[in-house]
Amino acid sequence: MTADPVTIGMLGALSVFVLIFLGMPIAFAMMLVGFAGLSVLASVEAALPATASTMWETASFYSYTVIPLFVIMGSFAGSSGITRELYASFDKWTRKVPGGLAVATIGACGAFAAVSGSSVATAATMATVALPEMDRFKYDPRLSTGSVAAGGTLGFLIPPSIGFVVYGMLTEQSIGKLLISGIFPGILLTLSYMTVVLVWVKLRPDHAPRDLEAVSWSEKLAALNGVKEPLFIFLFVMGGIYSGFFTPDEAGAIGATVLLLVALVKRKLTRTALFKAMTESIRISVMVLMLVAGANVFSYFMALSTIPMQAANWVTALNVSPYVIHVMILFVYLILGCFIDAISMMVLTLPVVFPIILALHFDPIWFGVIAVLMMEAGLITPPMGLNLFTVAGVAKGLNLETVIKGATPFLVAILFVAAVLTIFPQITLVLPNMMKR
Repeated sequence: MTADPVTIGMLGALSVFVLIFLGMPIAFAMMLVGFAGLSVLASVEAALPATASTMWETASFYSYTVIPLFVIMGSFAGSSGITRELYASFDKWTRKVPGGLAVATIGACGAFAAVSGSSVATAATMATVALPEMDRFKYDPRLSTGSVAAGGTLGFLIPPSIGFVVYGMLTEQSIGKLLISGIFPGILLTLSYMTVVLVWVKLRPDHAPRDLEAVSWSEKLAALNGVKEPLFIFLFVMGGIYSGFFTPDEAGAIGATVLLLVALVKRKLTRTALFKAMTESIRISVMVLMLVAGANVFSYFMALSTIPMQAANWVTALNVSPYVIHVMILFVYLILGCFIDAISMMVLTLPVVFPIILALHFDPIWFGVIAVLMMEAGLITPPMGLNLFTVAGVAKGLNLETVIKGATPFLVAILFVAAVLTIFPQITLVLPNMMKR
């Protein structure tokens, strides 16, 4: 007797988690199960060319060149000294604010994220600059490490963002619109993180001493020079995408070139830094492309099993508000973030979740921002939060538990922003809806 396709699909989904638990890389687990499922539901003769063509198309699709270009942008930005200049600029303006150094760290993270597509790179780079300063002024380690770990997540939301690129690749949505849609939510999340710091210091003044020297207005105005380069690059790159003057991959190439020239002019780009930028872009690009290829093979299997369609039909038949389903999805993402890294969580869930979102008539661009926002939560959620490990690795002498305690209050800000964007979706959609293309 032939097994029910839904049963086979559920067994396949369970098999993916079992293989991941046993230590198999997620990309290979999804590809293996997808291939096996296609072989069972169709035939081996159909599964072999489907898997091979998916890998080829993923690796050769021109628009995916945006991934290594965004990674290189972040590497060149760090090499050119932009990070230190940003931190110094924000420090001058927030010096007398309660928790000013932590606020400056988050502001600098947001500005650095505007020229870097990687949250881990943002966290690592800012940690090397900000942590010694906050330690020098006797900031509580939980506040200092937590603000860096949380601030680093902004690299996943503020464009250019690899998170939006992966979401667009998996759902066939406009990468340009997705990148633009993250601007206002990114600003809102940055301000929310700053608010968390202010409330924290209000409740525990001893965690952020304020015996800092005053800064004159002339010094503050002079400090703005540290912001002009990343601001120009961000406006030029994102403005080009917004106006339709160039595509996201062309924007990545232009941004990388400009940052390379900046690093060369400042004589900050060493051979070691250049080699590191190239190898890091190759490593991350191969990882992401393999994940996407594996997710696509698995998606074909899921489509053949009819699980996404039946799940969408079942959800739409429920006599509950679509927003109840939306909250349930967010809760699942929050739990998954404790065990799976951000991009892997996206490629695992979207084959089933995205058809449900479409069936509920939610805007796919809007949900892309919500999904990326919840991926950010995963970056600072123990035990798998990559930013937690990154900051703990840079902060010598501090254990992971300290970083986790420091980052946890910032999860409240992420959930708050998710709620605001759910109630007011136009915050996300106003810019994409006005784009030229």
